[in-house]
Amino acid sequence: MDLGRIATAMITPFDANGEIDYDVAEGIIEHLIQSGTDSIVVCGTTGETPTLTIEEKRSIIEFTIKTVNKRIPVVAGVGYNDTAYTIGAAQWVETTGADGIMVVAPFYNKPNQRGIYAHFEAVAKATSLPVVIYNVPGRTGVNISAETTIALSKIPNIRIVKEASGSLDQMTEILGNVSDDFHVYSGDDSLTLPLLAAGGRGVISVASHVVGDDMQLMVRAFDEGRHEVAAEIHQALLPLIRELFVSPNPVPVKYAMSKVGFDVEHVRLPLVSLRDEDKVDFDRVWNEYQKKAASFRARY
Repeated sequence: MDLGRIATAMITPFDANGEIDYDVAEGIIEHLIQSGTDSIVVCGTTGETPTLTIEEKRSIIEFTIKTVNKRIPVVAGVGYNDTAYTIGAAQWVETTGADGIMVVAPFYNKPNQRGIYAHFEAVAKATSLPVVIYNVPGRTGVNISAETTIALSKIPNIRIVKEASGSLDQMTEILGNVSDDFHVYSGDDSLTLPLLAAGGRGVISVASHVVGDDMQLMVRAFDEGRHEVAAEIHQALLPLIRELFVSPNPVPVKYAMSKVGFDVEHVRLPLVSLRDEDKVDFDRVWNEYQKKAASFRARY
């Protein structure tokens, strides 16, 4: 499974009654495919998965796969803090035509590294689908150590890790001790370029909802050895990326989608929408970014 350089962890749009808005979801999928997204991750953190019922998860996964229609890979998030539940979800996803599954480290239980290894091993053995490890200690309460990820990389269908530990040291250690066909993706948009420099593959992104083409331009510049260009784009992107995380994800990016034609601000409790003053701050940063982006797009 090749996720490309920029995968998008897709938001789940809700209507004013809090129900999934599938018409808008279809528009978002088309927007992503046309604006720099190489693959889609559905039912991840950005999709507000903790607030979705089992039926809703199944529905939005099936809808995304059908709408994408094999144009780009679709990975379904199935992770949970119960290994048996995760296995059941993985085996169901295997019947849908998804290209892979993403499995988060078990949260709340706080397993040790042996427990984390055993969890991922059990899930991987229960499915033939490629498995993406998702390490996000800020949300799960546990860090998947580099040593554990390296050990898991030896399981044939575990081929990718989404590293949202924020530690370039940890990511670099992984990269230095895995085979060439095991890929490390950043789970933090701001570390995309630094990770590329360390040998990483790309990013599973939130920002690509609104700046996917510019992120692809940055990656392409890096690949072509135009490192000053890549650095300029990275520096322009950074204030915007920071603004996308001033409130819990996906609250800011749902507001940001208004800039590209989508009214998808509704979130489910316990998340709440941006305050008016936060929107003013975002608008200012967005407008400043557009000026910088117009300049580098014209030149590159």
